[in-house]
Amino acid sequence: MLRLSQDQRLLQKLTPQQVQYLKLLQLPILALEQRIKAELEMNPLLDEGEELEPIEEETNGEKEETEGESESASEEEEYSLEDFMNDDLEGYKAERAQVDDEEKGELPLPAEVPLSQRLLDQLHMQNLDDEDLLLAEEIIGNIDEDGYLRRELELIVQDLNLSRQLSIAREKAEKVLRIVQRLDPPGIGSRTLQECLLAQLDVADAQPKHKDRARRVLQEYFDDFRMKHFEDLAKNLSIHIDQLKPVLELIHKLNPKPGEGQITPQQNYIIPDFIVERVDDELVIMLNDRSIPSLRINKAYKEAMARKKSNGYSPEAKDFIRKRFEAAKWFIASIHQRRDTLLRVMRTIVDKQRQFFETGQNLKPMIYKNIADVIRMDISTISRVVNGKYVQTEHGMFELRHFFSDSISTTNGEEISNKEVKKLIKEMMEQEDSSRPLSDDRIAELLKKQGFNIARRTVAKYREQMRIPVARMRRSI
Repeated sequence: MLRLSQDQRLLQKLTPQQVQYLKLLQLPILALEQRIKAELEMNPLLDEGEELEPIEEETNGEKEETEGESESASEEEEYSLEDFMNDDLEGYKAERAQVDDEEKGELPLPAEVPLSQRLLDQLHMQNLDDEDLLLAEEIIGNIDEDGYLRRELELIVQDLNLSRQLSIAREKAEKVLRIVQRLDPPGIGSRTLQECLLAQLDVADAQPKHKDRARRVLQEYFDDFRMKHFEDLAKNLSIHIDQLKPVLELIHKLNPKPGEGQITPQQNYIIPDFIVERVDDELVIMLNDRSIPSLRINKAYKEAMARKKSNGYSPEAKDFIRKRFEAAKWFIASIHQRRDTLLRVMRTIVDKQRQFFETGQNLKPMIYKNIADVIRMDISTISRVVNGKYVQTEHGMFELRHFFSDSISTTNGEEISNKEVKKLIKEMMEQEDSSRPLSDDRIAELLKKQGFNIARRTVAKYREQMRIPVARMRRSI
């Protein structure tokens, strides 16, 4: 049986302009630059360049020239294309920061040869036949960013044998892999940490006695070495524990990630979204948008459309122009709104963390709601602004998320940021006796003596967040 009913609902929907603004808001400076370039390519009515003369003056002349045509057109349609194109655009030109001529150009970066290419260059200098060379190239192509061969060698050989009608044996593949592992950097293409360290040890420059003992440690007693059972290692090697120290030092000099550090400067360079400087005891906040071009409605396109008005337009053409015009205005307005929101959020962060920006210390506890309440925006908006954005200060480069943290109460009733507590924990561990590292319980006791109410499990949580191992794993001879 069918029944009709009515109900009243209150719904909140975002307009396309709001969605566009929120998407632009969360973009860091480099991503925004790419987004603007893409929009310029897609929308013919959007243009970049310096500001033009007032558009109202230009359009007055055009209206006089086409006065008769406009009157006849108004009888046939609700709006004139000329009137639409002559909309007031004065408030829709994006501001452009003044940049000195010497700052406009960027210094060229030196060309970087990828690690894979360097390995291939070395490989072609080896005395290998075509089959071995083909296998070695395939191995290099499967090495990950840390320098390890994550794919099974057997599968690599199997694929090559099937695709090239070869019959490479497993023993031959292992031999080729060892050749790759002794290229520069040594240990590249290893399958395990143990194999990586052993490959580097083979080419290491050290005393033969220490190399032999280090090889035994890695081959026969790797678990004891990994768990830092130094007494057991000395006993198994039949040496005094003092004689074990140079052996462990030799192993510690080896690189556990031979592929790490091969990132080019272009990939490893962070461009700040904000710059905070001290000028005459005042903190000056700048949005680093010098690379963002000024935007405007394309004048040439508008004038061309005005000249062709007498020929008439199809409804499809007028609809296309109207939509592209509105899209261009919305996009420019979103860029303005993004800039305003970012600066408002950054000013509030600086106001609440002024002591940190002045001294580099004493970070106060703060959450997104503290900022949202001041600037009267939603917490999700603050999250979009903070995520992935960086600020350059005289104390270093910081991600905006660095300024947000929970609070920890002290014995005198004050609240301090948990990041300040993490900093204290890290300093304690850096100053500890490496032969007797501090346990989490001991660190909690020391913090309580300094007036911080913190439990052992909280110390352990903060230590894990900072990726610091437990006391036993920090121990050394």
